[in-house]
Amino acid sequence: MDVTQEILNNHIIYGASDYTAPSSLVGSKSLNYANGPTIQRPEYREISVIPYTFNFKSDVGLFGVENYFTKIQLKILGDKVFNCYEEPNWECAKIGTRESEEAYWDLAVIDPEYPCVTLNTYQCPLIKENSLPISNTDAYLSVDIINNKTGNKYIDNWLDTRLYSKSREEHDYDRMWVKPKDFFYLGIHARNTRRLPFDVSCVIGLEYAAYSAIPDKRQIMKR
Repeated sequence: MDVTQEILNNHIIYGASDYTAPSSLVGSKSLNYANGPTIQRPEYREISVIPYTFNFKSDVGLFGVENYFTKIQLKILGDKVFNCYEEPNWECAKIGTRESEEAYWDLAVIDPEYPCVTLNTYQCPLIKENSLPISNTDAYLSVDIINNKTGNKYIDNWLDTRLYSKSREEHDYDRMWVKPKDFFYLGIHARNTRRLPFDVSCVIGLEYAAYSAIPDKRQIMKR
């Protein structure tokens, strides 16, 4: 087949200016336009606040992009935290402004300007709101990938969602534990020759735990 003549014939039928939207590539036969982010050149996102949820809504497959990849960089400094993460043997405290006492409890007065000294075996408290616990120097943040699905089992069964480590290795679980300044990859894949819409969430920082407290060590991201 004369490829040049075939292209000219298509231009005569569909016009010389190809419309590059993936849904119309079959009409212009311009599949070379269906280029999406790869794991070598993914889309890039970064966060410094936790917990945080990324929502991905689009479609893959059938004359469009077959795979979608994004790289998510964590830059968690520990001072923009809107969740309470408990440390081993400690529970989160809620400090309110009520003046009435509850049963068996006395009111406490917090004076940040009062000179704090160690009394007997009690040390001065350190109150840090909206911050990560300071004792877990070897702690990890959870990353969860959730396929919200479309409600159509014939579509949902062929859509594949994956987490990838920083070395681009496929992660076997829907949860991954990463360091607060690590990065990872998320991939969405079409496993069938049809257009597959997707609705996927990536929740970062739902939990914060020391290495020893992680129940399944296989979920920790490979270095």
